[in-house]
Amino acid sequence: MFGLGELEAAVMEVLWRTDEPAKVRDVLHRLDTGKRLAYTTVMTVLDHLHRKGWVHRELHGKAYLYRPALAREEAAARALREVLAESGNPEAALLRFARTASDEEAAVLRAALRRKDRR
Repeated sequence: MFGLGELEAAVMEVLWRTDEPAKVRDVLHRLDTGKRLAYTTVMTVLDHLHRKGWVHRELHGKAYLYRPALAREEAAARALREVLAESGNPEAALLRFARTASDEEAAVLRAALRRKDRR
């Protein structure tokens, strides 16, 4: 995910797949990075994600419970906006993307634009 490090993105994947807020230990047990990670490493990553606005946390007893601040789709849309903004020429980048979209992607975009026009 744009704007996130590899471990941050893996932690977000865990949170997006989890239906309920999760403790650090829950996230640690569900992470599948191929590496053995320390509890404190995951705790630090979750703290960073909280400060960056990617997760919300709530103190529950002595432990924080973490949940995504944005749905995966909202985060992807935010990432696309950032990529366009940083492209130097957002209009050209968007047009280039539109020209290379698959038939299915183009149909989804056309339908979304029609819905937007009706509002």
